[in-house]
Amino acid sequence: MARGIWSGAISFGLLNIPVAVMSAKEEERLSFKMLDKKNLAPIGYKQYNKATGKEVDRKDIEKAYEYGKDKFVLITQEDFLKANPKATKTIDIEDFVSIDEVDVLLFEKPYYLVPGKNGEKGYVLMRKILDETKKVAVAKFVLRSKQHLVAIMARGDYLILEMLRFAHEIQEVHEADFLDDFDLKKIKVSPKEMKAAKTLVDEMTAKWKPEQYKDTYQDELLKYIKKKIKSGDVEVSAEIEEDVEDTNTNVIDLLPFLQKGLKAGGAHKKAVAHKKTAKKVKKA
Repeated sequence: MARGIWSGAISFGLLNIPVAVMSAKEEERLSFKMLDKKNLAPIGYKQYNKATGKEVDRKDIEKAYEYGKDKFVLITQEDFLKANPKATKTIDIEDFVSIDEVDVLLFEKPYYLVPGKNGEKGYVLMRKILDETKKVAVAKFVLRSKQHLVAIMARGDYLILEMLRFAHEIQEVHEADFLDDFDLKKIKVSPKEMKAAKTLVDEMTAKWKPEQYKDTYQDELLKYIKKKIKSGDVEVSAEIEEDVEDTNTNVIDLLPFLQKGLKAGGAHKKAVAHKKTAKKVKKA
C-alpha cells in the first residue's frame, strides 16, 4: 500500500479508529526550470547564513520562534509533538452535521482515509453511519505542525477527509465589500432578457459528469512548446492577437447576446447529433 502523509486514529467518543491520510490529488502539470537569461545556466536555490554568507546544509537548519528582538527559542520536531501529543496523533471528531449545512466556501482540499492496522471494522462502521445518516463528521487534527478543521464524509467504499478553512479565514457575503463601487440595485433586467436567459440555461443543461471537463490549457501549451522545438524557434514569439468580441455586461440590452448564445447552442447540438448519426452509419 502507498505510504500515507499522516497516520493516527479517528477519535469517535471512546472509539479509536486507526487510519492513514492519503492524497486524493492527481496532478499532471508541465514542469519548468528557471534559467539565467544571459547564458541559460540553471538557477539554483541556496539557503545561507546571513551572518557569514556561507551555505547551510538542510540538516543543520532549525526552526525557531522569535519572542523578542533577536531573541529566539529553538523548536524541534519533538517540541511540536509535546505541545499536544493527542492532537498530533488523532483526528478528534467534535460534531456531526448535515452534509447540506456545510458551506462550500469552506472546502479547500480532499484526501482519502484508509484503515490502519486493525482499523477495518471501525472504518466500515464510520463509513456506513455517515452514509445512512447523510451527515459529515467535523473534526480537528494537526498536520505538519498546523491544526486543521476537517470534514469526514462517506463516498463509495471510502471515507473522505475534506480539509476545511476556518470560518475566520473567509469573508462571508455580508462581510465582503467588493461590490461597494457598483450600484447593482439600479440595474433592471427585462422579462424578455430573463426568458431568453432561462431558455439558454435549459439548452445548455446537462447531467453532471466531472470527468468530461479537462485542463486543456496544459495540452495546448505542450503542443505549442513542441511546435517551437520543431521549428527551432528559440526567440520569444509575437503575441497572438485574437478577435475578442466586447461582451461588456453593462450594456443596456442583453437580449442580443442571449439570442446569439441560443443560436450557437443550437448549432452545437446539431453538430453533435450529426457526428453521432455519422458514427452510427459508419458502424452499420
